[in-house]
Amino acid sequence: MRFANPIFLILLGMIPLLVWDYFRRRKARETGIIFSDISMARDVRPGFRAKYRRAPMILRMAALFILILALARPQAGQKEEEILTEGIDIMLTLDISGSMKAEDFKPQNRLGAAKEVMEDFIKSRKHDRIGLVVFSRFSFTQCPLTLDYGVLVDLLEKIQIGMIEDGTAIGTAIAMGANRLRDSTAKSKIMILLTDGVNNAGKIDPLTAANAAKALGIKIYTIGAGQPGGALYPLEDPIFGKRYVRMDTEIDEALLRKIADQTGGLYFRAKDKDGLKEIYKTIGQLEKTKIETKEYANYTELAGYFLLPGFLILFSEIILANTLFLKIP
Repeated sequence: MRFANPIFLILLGMIPLLVWDYFRRRKARETGIIFSDISMARDVRPGFRAKYRRAPMILRMAALFILILALARPQAGQKEEEILTEGIDIMLTLDISGSMKAEDFKPQNRLGAAKEVMEDFIKSRKHDRIGLVVFSRFSFTQCPLTLDYGVLVDLLEKIQIGMIEDGTAIGTAIAMGANRLRDSTAKSKIMILLTDGVNNAGKIDPLTAANAAKALGIKIYTIGAGQPGGALYPLEDPIFGKRYVRMDTEIDEALLRKIADQTGGLYFRAKDKDGLKEIYKTIGQLEKTKIETKEYANYTELAGYFLLPGFLILFSEIILANTLFLKIP
């Protein structure tokens, strides 16, 4: 509720002044007679008019209070909000080949760090549909485009190395992601592809797939993950148990850069987990969802609901003051 003319609420300050003036004038009019003994008067009970002699004053103040509220024009309103969004459709494309076990993104391996950073990225988005494609030798859709981020995060957490035969099919992964974005009507369609290897599998050339994505209006951001030089890679030895071997980091940066340039995206190199976080943060800032909010409010005048009881109370006070509580000088 609101008041259309709140300036009239200042008049409410008159009420305590009028009450104070009433008691001041009443006290000034009181007279007394001295008696030597008032014990008999203690048993006398006041009559109805004496007991409720202040009723007219209370009614008058109540009427004044209600009528002042009516002057301030109380209004009841209902606000409605219309949110207009130009959402972005985002396809996350993640390499889950065996090389993602490399433990150079401490304290996790590359895949663990990527999953954690991608989860934060998903939770930072609003009003965007996001999907997930995973790949190694083959690729498949782990989650289609969705606004249910809870389901998406749950499916992301279930990804493991070994779900698909080992290899790195970058072209196939791009084609799979582009196919999922093909029917999108979003104003902006992007793919974020993360890999730590070289294209060595699949029947689709990565640049050919990138050209097809470009034709569909898809922008591809590519990320090469891995420390330069090499990283420790865990191996399960049936005799000696788990041991580590040093594995060279082989990322086809030239190819990833071409894919990004060809589609209007950018290429990034992530050398550690903090660097990966910054990359996804940068992409998030580059691809902002446009949100417009329009508010509507409909107000109903309530002054009439105050005027009627206000005048009824005032009318009652006038009648009582001139009949039952009439004062004779």
